[in-house]
Amino acid sequence: MTTATPASPNRNPSHQRRPLRLVLDNPVVLKELRGRMRGARAFIVLTIYLLLLGLFTSLVYVAVAESSTSAGGQVNIGQIGRTLFAGVVAIELLLVSFIAPAFTSGAISGEREHQTYDLLRTTLLPTHWMVLGKLLSAMLFVLMLLLAAIPLQSIAFFFGGVAITEVLLAFVILFVTAMFFCTVGIYFSSRTSRTLSASVLTYSTATFFTFGLPILLGSVMLVFGLSLNDMPSSQAEIIALVIVGGVLSSNSAATALLTQSILINQQSAGTYTYTLSNGDTITLLSPWIPFTLVYLTLTIVFFLLAVRRVKVVER
Repeated sequence: MTTATPASPNRNPSHQRRPLRLVLDNPVVLKELRGRMRGARAFIVLTIYLLLLGLFTSLVYVAVAESSTSAGGQVNIGQIGRTLFAGVVAIELLLVSFIAPAFTSGAISGEREHQTYDLLRTTLLPTHWMVLGKLLSAMLFVLMLLLAAIPLQSIAFFFGGVAITEVLLAFVILFVTAMFFCTVGIYFSSRTSRTLSASVLTYSTATFFTFGLPILLGSVMLVFGLSLNDMPSSQAEIIALVIVGGVLSSNSAATALLTQSILINQQSAGTYTYTLSNGDTITLLSPWIPFTLVYLTLTIVFFLLAVRRVKVVER
C-alpha cells in the first residue's frame, strides 16, 4: 500500500514570493491608490501643481529675458535656459516639500479616526509591509507629480545650457526629498491618534528641515569658524570647506543649486576640485551625494520608528 507524501509548505507558490513581488501585490498599495485616484482630489492637486509650475516658469522666463536684454542689448540664451531650469526645480522642491507630507500624515491616524484600522489589519500582512504599503501608495502619486513636471523642465533644452545629467540629478534630489517627508508623515501618523496633530507635527518638521536646519547649522558654523583662527590656514580652510558643504547639503534647494554650479563649471557629477589659498588642490564630493545618503538614512530611521510604534500600539 502506498501512502501519499504530504505536500511541503515550501512548494506553495504563496510562500515562494520574493519580497519585491510581495510589495507589488501589497493590497494596501492597491487599496490606497484606487481610493485616491477614484475621487477628484488627485486630479485637482495635479492640475493646481502644474498650473503653479507653468505660471512660475512663465514669470521666470519673462524676468530673465527682460533683464538680459536691458543689460547689454543681447539675450544670453544659455543663461535663460539655466535660470529657467533652476527656477522650475526650486518651485518643485517647495511644492513637493509641502504636498508630499499631506499624503501620509493621515495614513494611519485616519484609519483610527474612521475606525477602519481593524479592517485594515485583516489583510494579515506583517506590520512593516502594511506601513510600507501606505508609504508606497503616497510615493507613487508623488512620482506621478514629478514625472508630470518633466515637460516643463525640458523647456530649458530649447534654450540650451542644460545637460541631461542636471535633469537626472534634479530628479534624484526631488525624489529623495519627497520620500523623506512622506516617511516623516507616516511616523507622526503612527504616533498620534488624530490626523490634525500628525499634520501639525509633520509640517513643523518639514519647515524645520527646509528653513530652520540650514539657519541653525549656519549659526553653528559661524561660531565654530572663530575657533579656526588658531589652526594653520590650510587645515582651517579644509575644515571650513567641509562644514560649509555639510550645511549646504542639509538643504535640498542649496544642494540642487550648488550641484548645478559644479556641473556647469567643472563638468563633473561625482566629485569636484577646489584650489586652496596656498595653491594646493583637494577633491570633494558633489553635494548631492552626501545629501542623498543623509536623507535616505533618515528615511530608513523614521520608517523603522513608525513600524515599531505601530507594533507597540497593537500590543
